[in-house]
Amino acid sequence: MKNRKILFIIAAVLMLVMVFTGCAKEQPQQPAPQQPGTEQPAPQQPGTEQPAPQQPANDFNTNKDITVVARDSASGTRGAFHEIMEIIQKEGDKTVDKLVVGALEFDGTDKVITAVEQDKYGIGYISLGSVSERIKAVAVSGAEPTIDNVKSGAYTVARPFLLVTKGDESDLVKDFLNFTASVQGQKIVQEKNFISSVEAPQEYTSSVLSGTIKMAGSTSVAPLMEKLQEEYNKLNPDVKFEMQANGSSQGIKAAQDGSYDIGMSSRELKTEEASQLNRHVLAIDGIAVIVNNDNPTDDLAAEDITAIYTGEITKWSEVK
Repeated sequence: MKNRKILFIIAAVLMLVMVFTGCAKEQPQQPAPQQPGTEQPAPQQPGTEQPAPQQPANDFNTNKDITVVARDSASGTRGAFHEIMEIIQKEGDKTVDKLVVGALEFDGTDKVITAVEQDKYGIGYISLGSVSERIKAVAVSGAEPTIDNVKSGAYTVARPFLLVTKGDESDLVKDFLNFTASVQGQKIVQEKNFISSVEAPQEYTSSVLSGTIKMAGSTSVAPLMEKLQEEYNKLNPDVKFEMQANGSSQGIKAAQDGSYDIGMSSRELKTEEASQLNRHVLAIDGIAVIVNNDNPTDDLAAEDITAIYTGEITKWSEVK
């Protein structure tokens, strides 16, 4: 009898345990208590998606120092740009290039483009014909760097592309120069986004000459010259070209000393140079002022450009 009572008590306890366990499983889970000063997000409705997180705005910091990028001293682009923008200044009887100390100087157009492309706070200058989506060309004093604006004179940062020779030119050199000034040659000039320099170009007829033409000089002129050589070779397949792109000053010097047949220059000749050489204008080119694509600046006053390149302005926040 005593054992039956004990078994009855154990059974009753087990039933109570099972009842409480079942109730605990059915009890809905309560949300964590909300902290003071915070808001709980609204529950997502079935079939809807949460919006993507907002992208941060352009983080261009105008208080950062400007990275000044320039061409090397042998560059015709540098010579022309520094003269036009009055970076080259008179000090008594001397002419001094006042380029800011610490500026990055490169010996090729693509190196300037790469430097500005990779530096959010950089500024540089290149041939208008070399502008691409890699960088942004800005207006100068309200004038966009376009062919029409260069032609009209609204965009004043422009210079000639020259081909220079010394003394009597060979028949082959004369023939190639005639091609560059022809309808076919000047069409290539315009296709490359330069301005034709010839008032009434004539049709070119193949001379069927042979030989080698050696050229040296401006890295800005070189891409245009490569295309001219290519088209000339289609009409004169027995002509070979040797070309070295090493800067306008080197090209002019090579023509002066006779080591090359033609010198390529992207600046005007100095008085002494002009007295020794034959001058042929291949095209007119604008010089574009370029900045990084993340730079919000679209227009720079000419005086601000000069101040940047001479070190009077060192931060983008100081630009008007």
